[in-house]
Amino acid sequence: MNRRFFLASTSFALALAATSAAWAENAKLKIGFVGVTSGPAAAWGISNQRSMETRAAWLNELGGVKIGETTYDIEIVPFDDQKDPKRAIAGMEKMAQDGVHYVVGPNVDDGAAAVRPVAEQNGIMYFPYAFPKELYTPPASNAILGMVANYQSGPAIYKYLMENKGVKKVAFIAGNESDPLSQRDSGAAAARELGLEVVSDTVTYQMDTTDFTPVLLPVIQAAPDLLVLSGVSPANAPQLIRSARELGYTGLISTETAQDAAVLAEGAGELANGFISVGGASTPELASDTMKEFVQRYTDMFGEYNDESNTKVYALEYIIETLKANPAAIDNVEEFKKTMDTFEAPNPFMVGDAKLTYVGTTSFGQKRQVSVPLVVNEFKDGKFETLFVAQVD
Repeated sequence: MNRRFFLASTSFALALAATSAAWAENAKLKIGFVGVTSGPAAAWGISNQRSMETRAAWLNELGGVKIGETTYDIEIVPFDDQKDPKRAIAGMEKMAQDGVHYVVGPNVDDGAAAVRPVAEQNGIMYFPYAFPKELYTPPASNAILGMVANYQSGPAIYKYLMENKGVKKVAFIAGNESDPLSQRDSGAAAARELGLEVVSDTVTYQMDTTDFTPVLLPVIQAAPDLLVLSGVSPANAPQLIRSARELGYTGLISTETAQDAAVLAEGAGELANGFISVGGASTPELASDTMKEFVQRYTDMFGEYNDESNTKVYALEYIIETLKANPAAIDNVEEFKKTMDTFEAPNPFMVGDAKLTYVGTTSFGQKRQVSVPLVVNEFKDGKFETLFVAQVD
């Protein structure tokens, strides 16, 4: 080989190596999702997973996320627990085997409680959409509530309806499962504390019920001003609403669980008008350009949008921004916990100077809840309209 050819070859090899380095793939940061994406409550988990996938794809498109000296592409690792605590445990065990330290979900109380030992033993922080206080109060420390709890939203809704709609009597009906029963009990207690007369709080139904008329009849006969569907799944809500209206009930109907406008429109139509539920953590007035682009990207990816994703978009953002604040937490959740008390970052999804912070001291005695606005919606003609907005500590 002559010297000129050797130099040319060397130069080409160096250039190729430089180009390869420039185009080298980013490191992968795996964030898990363990939640329900099938069955009657599927809308809750589907909203979670799609929100994570939409935001991750967007961040990766922008070049990834820099945490410390390393740039990562976000990889979402999903697991459908089918609303079964045993499968939720299997899902969290899979996350541990895959080296995942941060998981969004589960979506229901049983699942969130069931995975706690696995999370604590394997150094996993998880963001449930479940309400049992024992998940977030000491000595528990690995769970972070990803939304506003029913015992925070319920009193706010009841108080608003007392002051603005003249509500005096309330009735509760719940599915015969731990989640809705727990929400019914805390809702009834909050209603009584506010001075409302609770005229019914013992009627339950099986989750596979298809004819709600005999279940609702004694509740309607108690003549409440407000009928609360405690912990109602998106699939059962329109059936209950339709049955109540067809029985002649003309009062208000509400729930503390998030709902799907498309499911309500399809299952109850105009009979669902006036139905009150907790919405996503945004309104047109609060939404930043980033939130508006998120909604558009989500819609482009999946062909539809769920208002609940205005809340579900936050968990991934909190994880990433907290890791940015303390890169040592990338594989050490104890470092993550140390950062939470003083953590603060700009909130990209709201206008103005809103911040991402952890809250929950009032409810749990420690910061184990993401700070998102409490948006309460009213269903009208196929879509949700904002009824009022509040904050929790």
